Amino acid sequence: MSEKINVNQTEYTVIKLLGHGKGGYSYLAEKDGKQYVLKQIHHEPCDYYSFDNKIEAERNDYQRLLAAGIRIPEMLDIDIANERIVKEYIDGPVIYELVRDGAMKDSYISQMQEMAKKAQLAGLNIDYFPTNFIVQNGLLYYIDYECNNYMEEWSFENWGRKYWSRTPEFLDYVKNQT
Repeated sequence: MSEKINVNQTEYTVIKLLGHGKGGYSYLAEKDGKQYVLKQIHHEPCDYYSFDNKIEAERNDYQRLLAAGIRIPEMLDIDIANERIVKEYIDGPVIYELVRDGAMKDSYISQMQEMAKKAQLAGLNIDYFPTNFIVQNGLLYYIDYECNNYMEEWSFENWGRKYWSRTPEFLDYVKNQT
């Protein structure tokens, strides 16, 4: 039997766990034959990152990313009381998998550089780790809503790029996942 989760009195059926990040669990969910991403905020400790109000941060960061012109899935619903978000489901390969499998394309790096430029012009950094990006129909999407004020140290060129190819840092990460 599949788990049912309500978001503002709308019931979704959980199909599977998509991922577990610093801020929450993301599930592939279904309603009326259509797929969505349902994110449940969690309050597990994180050694390297601190949050104030996670659900408000998600809502605010979504607006900041939209204003910056970053390609992201649409936020379809937000349930503040239960700390749940329903997002458009972007179906496609995750950049992490493409790098791991040696299937990266130069066009994805070019799109990432353009996205990073938009973020920097808006005074933002996004989380450039490759598990946060999906390609659908040749277009790169940032599927997380996390963003922070821009710091050169955490830019794509200074931090993220090393995880977008089969560098020692990336290969060490892959080795630790198995």
